[in-house]
Amino acid sequence: MKKTIDWIWRFVKGMFIGSGFILPGVSGGALAAIFGLYERIIRFLANITKDFVENIIFFIPVGLGALFGIVILSFGVSHVLENYETYVMWFFVGCIVGMIPSLWKEASQEGRNQSDLIVMVLSFIAALCLLIFGQSWFGGQLSANFFTWMIAGALIALGVLIPGLSPSNFILYMGMYKLMSDGFKSLDLTVIIPIGVGGLLTILLLSKLIERIFDRYYAKFFHFIFGVVLASTFMIIPTEYTSFQLSGYAICGLMLLLGSALGWWMARLEEKYKKFN
Repeated sequence: MKKTIDWIWRFVKGMFIGSGFILPGVSGGALAAIFGLYERIIRFLANITKDFVENIIFFIPVGLGALFGIVILSFGVSHVLENYETYVMWFFVGCIVGMIPSLWKEASQEGRNQSDLIVMVLSFIAALCLLIFGQSWFGGQLSANFFTWMIAGALIALGVLIPGLSPSNFILYMGMYKLMSDGFKSLDLTVIIPIGVGGLLTILLLSKLIERIFDRYYAKFFHFIFGVVLASTFMIIPTEYTSFQLSGYAICGLMLLLGSALGWWMARLEEKYKKFN
């Protein structure tokens, strides 16, 4: 029974992580870190042949959940974000807020000192600047072709490898977001294949480096992750409230509370079943 629950739980985690590939402002890597899967993902990607069968079995529900989340969200993301973006983003902010205490605890597993806190503050500032100025760097409309879709795939992979980085933000800035969403929805291989190639190449090139950083600077790297997660969460807080009435603000508050409650519950559930990870 516990193994069945754990399989379902990993599938649900995968759905949320997959949302980081398609929802602007949301980071799949940050969600993987919050769910306690980030380190294992990096270890697996950096050492594909090590415990290959065991890892494949472990990540099958995560991968299926991610694919399910991407495809399902592709059908509704344009409509929902166009009509209810503020409410949806407050819910996601709440989910992250509810799980931040768990990530803070994870960051201190090998101790915490003043230099770790300095790394956290600096990573927060640097990530905030990157996200704020990202639009001016990637502004405009790029033509969609095999090469630019590979760039999009590389950004998606970086969204997994670097927690807090939202690939959808940059793809949105590149003017390719709607085309990507439509491509996932229609299972267009001219979109999916180059994205997959770009993502795979990026993972093969960088995952080993990140694993080495983990081994040598665990506490500092996790505090770096924590700072980036805080910055990315700060950036997805909605700022557009045009024509909002009192009921609209109340719904925002309710979505924040619901998201926080869900995040807190997921963190408790993660601790309960952590021995399976």
